[in-house]
Formats: sequence, structure tokens, C-alpha cells
Amino acid sequence: MEDTPSQSDHYRSSSSSASSPTAARPPRGSNFYYLRKPGPAMLRRPISFEDSPEWGDDTEIDVNADELAAESIHVGTTTVSPSLSKVNSVSVSGASPTPGLSEASRRIAGASIVWRDLSVNIREKRRYSERVVKNSTGYALPGTLTVIMGPARSGKSMLLRTLAGRLPHSARLYGEVFINGTKSQMPYGSYGYVDREDVLVDCLTVREMLYNAALLQLPGFFAEKKSAVEEAIQAMSLGDYADKLIGGHCYMTGLPYGERRRVSIARELVMRPHALFIDEPLYLLDSVSALLLMVTLKKIASTGCTIVFTMYQSSTEVFGLFDRICLLSNGNTLFFGETLACLQHFSNSGFPCPIMQSPSDHFLRAINTDFDRIIAMCKTLQDDHGDFSSVNMDTAVAIRTLEATYKSSADSAAVESMIGRLIEKEGPRLKSKGRAGFSTRIAVLTWRSILVMSRKWNYFWMRLMLYLVLTLSIGTIFTNLGHSLSSVTVRVSAIFSFVSFMMLLSVSGLPAHIDELKLHMHEEANQHTGALVYLLANLFSSIPFLFLISISSTLIFYFLVGLKDEFSLLMYFVLNIFMCLLANESLMMVVAYVWLDTFKCTMTLIFLNVIMMLVAGYFRIHDALPQLWKYPLSYLAFHTYCIQGLLENEYVGTSFAVGEIRSIPGVMAVRGSYDISASENYKWFHLLILLVMAIGYRIILLLLLCFNVRRCILKCDLCWFNKSSTA
Repeated sequence: MEDTPSQSDHYRSSSSSASSPTAARPPRGSNFYYLRKPGPAMLRRPISFEDSPEWGDDTEIDVNADELAAESIHVGTTTVSPSLSKVNSVSVSGASPTPGLSEASRRIAGASIVWRDLSVNIREKRRYSERVVKNSTGYALPGTLTVIMGPARSGKSMLLRTLAGRLPHSARLYGEVFINGTKSQMPYGSYGYVDREDVLVDCLTVREMLYNAALLQLPGFFAEKKSAVEEAIQAMSLGDYADKLIGGHCYMTGLPYGERRRVSIARELVMRPHALFIDEPLYLLDSVSALLLMVTLKKIASTGCTIVFTMYQSSTEVFGLFDRICLLSNGNTLFFGETLACLQHFSNSGFPCPIMQSPSDHFLRAINTDFDRIIAMCKTLQDDHGDFSSVNMDTAVAIRTLEATYKSSADSAAVESMIGRLIEKEGPRLKSKGRAGFSTRIAVLTWRSILVMSRKWNYFWMRLMLYLVLTLSIGTIFTNLGHSLSSVTVRVSAIFSFVSFMMLLSVSGLPAHIDELKLHMHEEANQHTGALVYLLANLFSSIPFLFLISISSTLIFYFLVGLKDEFSLLMYFVLNIFMCLLANESLMMVVAYVWLDTFKCTMTLIFLNVIMMLVAGYFRIHDALPQLWKYPLSYLAFHTYCIQGLLENEYVGTSFAVGEIRSIPGVMAVRGSYDISASENYKWFHLLILLVMAIGYRIILLLLLCFNVRRCILKCDLCWFNKSSTA
């Protein structure tokens, strides 16, 4: 504690008279912060859930929109200081367009969230790491904005996931979390969680995206779901973008980052949650979009919803909209309380906020250890380029001082007292809301996948064009072969080339599979869907597109090459190619889930297809393959069964004349180039194997999704990265 004055003196020099108690006050009407000790008139007792009406269900209350914008938040909030109120009024009135709520605003019964002595550590290999969150204590009340702020790797997102009950299985939790005074987790439908990265379907419009979310999440009739969607669109001020494609199309640009962020939040609002958790709501947003989004969240909070979010830093105007702040550094809580009290806390600790500096910038400057590297750089430049004492502050000393000052302050005692009152009496328990039925969710996801496939040109239409060009190329190369004995070898080459390159071109649809898997993992984390629902919907939606590719490519190839002119043989050819494509798609989904990276998946699939081509029995007869390649690789290659079935379909039951008297069976003629069976029914056995392989790969993917193997893969990648970085 004795080192604090000397450290803070260096920092005060940057603000000169601005940080001095005798400094001139800023001009009236400016949004600068001036620190004053909070008096009794500036603070009111926060209102808990007990002060809210007993909301049995969501209740309609007629409220004028202008009155809502002007009134202070009475449900579970505190009155901020005059300086902050002034910033709020300027921010709200200056935002254009003002995000409005409907005149008949739906009042929401928010949830009181309390966490006490909360600690979290993550299991790495065979031991648990150092605690990511350390003895954090705080609360979030209905109708308020509570921000968890801190530098990178400070535990912000981990604390947010802990409050939402979304910790990974490898995490160990210490401490207590209370919801409305009851030690419990938030049930399904009572909260919404928005990730930092926006996971949206670019081929859908905003309204279609929200309809899809409502159909997946909400039970009941369509009219109720439609009403929830329109309310979410209006609450997030998305009316002008409701019928625009999220990712754009052709010459139409997609939604800006700000509107994409609004869509992600609106997707959770269709559930009408009691609490909303948002990880970095201002991620990648400019200052105008950030302010507009925060004003929108402030208005949503005014309906009674409890909003907790993380943030790295913010502008002064955005900072003035916060009700409470939880400041973290390296997992330690340096402060929890009202925003103005946090400024006063820094001032009392010897680190006052300069008038010309944003409060969040000042906080991060004081507690971000990355600034120590800047200090070291400035010391080397000081002699040559002047005085750099404005950044000469030891962050380790600042962190220790702020933490020690907070633990012994009246703010910490007030938080403990407030938590005691909140958990003293149990409030109404949050009930789990119903969800859509199993068949409904399959139908919704199937409809969405078909819509995406039909609109995403690189998923289906580009693939179809490539298949048609490839088929025309192969067909014209092997055209007019005739039906003589000498044409057998060339026809085998044509069928092998057609099957092999058809499978190889399937890799072009890989990016769409990766996008679908990412969307599914996001929806599964929010409990909107499940692994079995996703796989069945994907199967049902891919069948018509794969069949269209199969029949269009087969018709061109079949007649250009001049295969046997029988309808039953043609239909078997189509069905065989369809099953092979279906098995290949299933394998692609497994590889896509393992890597979730376009480059790695492409290289893996190309390698696997080349290996399957080598052991398919064309370059060397199947029985003549070395044991290393014959078992089990040749039996796992679906090329083998597809080509054998097609050749048996063409040549079983045929014969070729040798001279004027003798004839040779077609099977014997083919066996010089490819090993096939003489049985007429064996081709159906090969078709059955292809079907089993298509189903088998999807069962493997189902097991991978159910056991969340992806998490283990990420751990291995992280361990490898840590070893390589320390080496």
C-alpha cells in the first residue's frame, strides 16, 4: 500500500489539472465525468423481485412508448447519479433512429440472479488448471443492465457462462448461484444466451430466421409464434431489414454487423426470456452501431428483463447506460457495484479517471497487464523522445491496490448486505417453458435445409453444373463405343472414371456442411435441437437434391456412352449412383465435424477418395491386391461396390460372339479388367452395402455428436499449441 502514491503520481501527471480536486469543472452540457462522493440523495435501495408484481404469465400492459423512453427503470434497478443520468438522456435522445417498443409493451417478469464466492477452474489433461474465476460475488436485478468488464483472459465469458448454467463438463464449479433466492439453475426457456460470434443462416431473411427460431423453440399454435417474432423484430428495430437476406444475394449486400448482432439477440427474444446473457454485444461494431444497440438493450431491460453481458471496453456514452459493473482481472473481482461508485472506487484507490478519458479505457489501462510491455518500450524511448511518464504505472500494483481497497470498502459490505436480502426469502420459481415436438423440429430443420440448398448457389447449383460438365466431358470422350468384345475394357474405364470423379466433385459441397454443423452446435448448446433431429432433417432434405444430381448426370452419361437400352437397368444405374453419393455425403459430414475447417476437410476428403480409387479394383484386380491394401481398405471403399454393381448390371446375362460358332459370357469378358460376380442378384447386395455404409457413417456422426468428441479434439489442439509455444 505504501507504493500506491508513487505509482499514482506518475499517472496523475497525464491528467494535470483535470484530476486535481481543485480543477475547473467541465462546461455545462458536456458529457465529462467529474467525481463526487455519492450522497444519500444519489442512491436508492435496489428493488428486488419481491417488489415486482406477481407475474404468473406474461401480462399485457398498455404503456405509451414516449413515457417508457422517459421513465426510469423501476423493476429491479437503481437510480444513477445526475452525471450518469445526463449521459443517459443525451444518449437516448441523440440516437437516431430511436429503437421503439410497441405501445402495448409486453411486461416481462425478470429474474434476480445472485452469485456468491463463485470460482471456476477447467480440467486440462489429468489436472485442473488455475482458477479462471476466483471468489466472485455479485448480483443482477430485473430491469437492469449489468456488465462484466475486464481485459482479455480475465474470466468474463467464463463467469457469464457460469451464471447461465452453460459450463462445459470439464469445468469444476465452487460457490453458489441463486435464481430468485433459490439455489438452482435457470430452466429451459427462462433465459436466452447470445454468443460473441454471430451464427446465422445467410440464405434466409431476417423474418424467416426468426420464424425458424420460434418454430424450433416455442410450443403452441403458429399465430402465437408469429406474434412473438413480430415483437422481437420491433423490439430490436429490425423492421426495415425484416425481408432482406442476412448474407445478401447476387448484387445485394448483406446486413451490416450491427444488424446481424440485433438478429442474434432477437432470435433469443422470441422465447420472451426472464434473463438475457450476451457475450460481447458490441463485438466488431462501430461507435454509432454500438450506442444504438445499447440503447435498444436499455429499452428491453425497461420491460423487466434482466440483462447481463460482457464487454472489453466502451465509449463514454455507452458506459453511461450501464447500471452495475463487475470488474475482473485475472479472475479476481476488483469491484462490483454501480458505475459511478466504480469511478469513485478508483479515485479512492489513488487512480482517478481523467476528465478527458473514457471510464472503461481508464479501467483497462489500470488493470490490463499487457500495458507493462508498453511501459518497457516507453522507457527505452524516454531519453530520445521526451517524457513518457503518462503511461508509467505498474498494473500489478494497481490490481493489488484496487482489490485490497474493494474488499475493505463500504461497497463490498453493501453488496454482501444486498445479497443477504435477496436470498433471505425465496421468490417465485422459474418454470421450464415447453418446446416444440420432435416431429415439428425435424420438419422445421428439413424445411430450412431445403431452403438453404435451393438458395445457396455453391452448395447445390454450382455442384450440379460441375457434375453436368463432368458427365458431358466423360460421355463425349467415351462415346460410340459399340457393343463388341473389344469395347468392354473401354466401357469399364468409362464407368470407373464416371464414379470416381463424381465422388471427388462432392467435396465442393463441404463448406455448406461445415456451416450447417456450426449452426447445429450453436442451437444444440441453447437446447433448441438435438443430434438425432439434426441428422434426420439433414437426411430428408438432402435426398431430393442428391437424387436430382444422380438422375441428371446418369441420363447424360448413360446414353452418350451407349449402355444397354432397358428402363430397369437405367433405374438401377440411377439408384446405385444415388446411394454412392449418399454414402459419400455421410462421410463428408463425419470429416466436417472432426475438423470444422475447410482446408483440413478438403485435404482429408481428397486423400480418402484417392485411396478409395486406388483400392477399388480397377488399377489392379481386387484379388491381386496386397493384403495391406485389401484388408480392410478395399472393403471400406464405396467405389468398389458401386463399380461392381454397375458392371454386373451391364454385363450379367450378356454374351459376346467369338468367331461364327463360339460365344463368351459378358462376365468372363469383364473379369479381365474387373472382378465381378456372375449372379444376377449380387448387384442388389452391393446396393444394400452402399445403403448400410450411408447409414453407418451417419450413426458414427450421431455418436460423435452425442459424446461431444469435438471438445476432446479442441483440447488436443490446445495442448499441442501450448507445447509448441513453450518449446
